[in-house]
Amino acid sequence: MSRHSTLNELAALVQGTVGGDGNLQVRGLNSIDQAAGDEITFVTNAKMASRLAGTRAAAAIVPLDLEEPGLPHIRVNNPEYAATLVHGHFLAQPFAAQGIHSSAVVGRDCRIADEISIGPLVVIGDRVRIGARVAVHPGVVIGDDCVIGEDTILYPNVTIAKGSQVGNRVIIHAGAAIGSDGFGYATDPKTGTHLKKPQVGNVRIDDDVEIGANSCVDRAAFGTTRIRSGVKIDNLVMIAHNVDIGENSILVGQVGIAGSTTLGRNVVLGGMAGVAGHLHIGDRVMAAAMSGVHTNLKDGSVVGGLPAVDVKKWGRSAAVFSRLPDMYKEIRHLRKELDSLNQLLLNQAEGTDSDEEEG
Repeated sequence: MSRHSTLNELAALVQGTVGGDGNLQVRGLNSIDQAAGDEITFVTNAKMASRLAGTRAAAAIVPLDLEEPGLPHIRVNNPEYAATLVHGHFLAQPFAAQGIHSSAVVGRDCRIADEISIGPLVVIGDRVRIGARVAVHPGVVIGDDCVIGEDTILYPNVTIAKGSQVGNRVIIHAGAAIGSDGFGYATDPKTGTHLKKPQVGNVRIDDDVEIGANSCVDRAAFGTTRIRSGVKIDNLVMIAHNVDIGENSILVGQVGIAGSTTLGRNVVLGGMAGVAGHLHIGDRVMAAAMSGVHTNLKDGSVVGGLPAVDVKKWGRSAAVFSRLPDMYKEIRHLRKELDSLNQLLLNQAEGTDSDEEEG
């Protein structure tokens, strides 16, 4: 059932200021183009404001400095963040415990909260602890000695391998693998064969983490691979053994981080960025998409390219790179002209020598 809220109620939720009828009720949030007459929409900046004239929305969330938008509104400092809060408010549903499905397999000595939803064909190992209001979707496998915190969601076919620890309010999307063996081998120099190194550590995922579909977080060789609180990981991300990801960092799709590298707080790695092993990436570092990071980076660094360098230097280098074919043609032309000039000077010198001999 739809939830209706007044603008006054929503303004209190987002710490905003109402303009117009504060008792106006809306039932949801939608985009400017898609909003219905009983929904609220939002604009993030003045450039978008002109689009409000054509919206059917009943109200809007707008920036503090926006001129009169022409419809009831809520003024906030950060419209995107406020809109996200409002959207979540309308979509929130109380947890509905479904119990444990008859086809699920549960091991020995497990401690599973009463308020739980465990779907069909789930397999849970021995000595597993699962907190309250956890939703375990079909096909999930949870290995022995794992701990799953409260209010966590494990989507279909997630694998949580032996000894892994998952915190509260964690979301792990379909197909993700948590706690697979780290990629470690010792090579025989005589035969070239590779001997697998035992991977005896675990994975710890702290509170409020989200991990995208088909991402992988390897268990540590020794100790713990750590994903700290508030980290957001996109789909198809690879995190190797003994990596430590700092609080509130963001890893965009297809990022790869090699073993034993540590990231500070609020690091942002763009899509397909790669980070070599045994490095430290400082707080608030940003790496552009497809960057290749091979050195330690200080707090606040912004880098791009392969190998990654200061983003301004990378931008200048990229501009030059696009001009290389024309520059090469110009260099070849100049080289020909220089050869011709050298030949002319050589001929003149030989002619002067001949004149002196005849004299």
